[in-house]
Amino acid sequence: MKVLNVIGTRPQYIKLFPVCRELAGNGYENVIVDTGQHYDETLSQVFLEELDIPGVDYDLDVRSGSHGEQTGRMLAEIEDIVEAESPEAVIVYGDTNSTLAAAIATAKLPPRLTHVESGTRSFNRSMPEELNRVMTDHISDVLYAPTERAVENLANEGITDGVVLTGDVMYDAIQWAREYVAESDDAGVLGDLPIEPGAFVLATVHRPRNTDDGERLRRILTVLDEHPLPVVFPAHPRVRKRITELGLDAELGADFHLIEPVGYLDFVRLLDGAQRVATDSGGAQKEAFMLETPCVTLREETEWDETVECGWNRLVGADPHLIREALSENDERPPRPDPFGDGRAAKRIVAALDDD
Repeated sequence: MKVLNVIGTRPQYIKLFPVCRELAGNGYENVIVDTGQHYDETLSQVFLEELDIPGVDYDLDVRSGSHGEQTGRMLAEIEDIVEAESPEAVIVYGDTNSTLAAAIATAKLPPRLTHVESGTRSFNRSMPEELNRVMTDHISDVLYAPTERAVENLANEGITDGVVLTGDVMYDAIQWAREYVAESDDAGVLGDLPIEPGAFVLATVHRPRNTDDGERLRRILTVLDEHPLPVVFPAHPRVRKRITELGLDAELGADFHLIEPVGYLDFVRLLDGAQRVATDSGGAQKEAFMLETPCVTLREETEWDETVECGWNRLVGADPHLIREALSENDERPPRPDPFGDGRAAKRIVAALDDD
């Protein structure tokens, strides 16, 4: 059986890893399409190499553009690939423009359209990712839901056929990565920075809501810079450019470490070693939770309400008072539940493919 996987951004490389490994182990023919939505080598190729994912079969190199332009170029090329390869199933991941383009292309063709991470909702339709995930879910044949909440969200929208509760593939990946890092003699990025495990804040900011609005970005960075612990901020090239345009890099202190993007293993080292994570990334929220690192989310909403409800994640937006308060909370937390499964999501995904 031939399966075509479509990826294009950092989180999708991570989600692909356990699925790809499980497919290969069960004799499936894997075809991988990389749209090139993240085209910086550090954001793409490094992840493929670190996770030992087989070579990409199609590299579309679409790069940036408006949502419509980028999605349209992807759609046309993916449609041609699906027709040429004739897979039995196409797997799309998450909520990016790559996800939506592949979903639309496949929905009008014979292969089954299967969606990993179905049913997640922020309920904020101003977010492009929310529109992408909703539209993809409503045209998919098989919907792999990572949590019970995701299954409920789909049912509330009238989607019950083809829904499979699998757990979250990012939990599969991060369990592997944490064990790999623990057994490695290489300290990675932790050995390159003047920081101590448990005594720094990891920060990531990339969403247009926080970066396009210069005053909002300034508030976030200023409060982070005021924190008594060192801050490590791996910056996407677009965000780094924005910080420079606003002159914010010149205002940051010596303990604010604005660094280049890091690979997956180094990011896990930082997540696992941080005293707190401050982020607007949905993936980093989950990964922090999975590694039992308290999270401060620089958004007004989240796809992962489970992490907020159990006390391991706080929503603060760009409010300096709320950010400051959340960063200064004590480290005592209630017992952490396991809403994301048991680290065997990829096995359930492949089993569901076999059942169809």
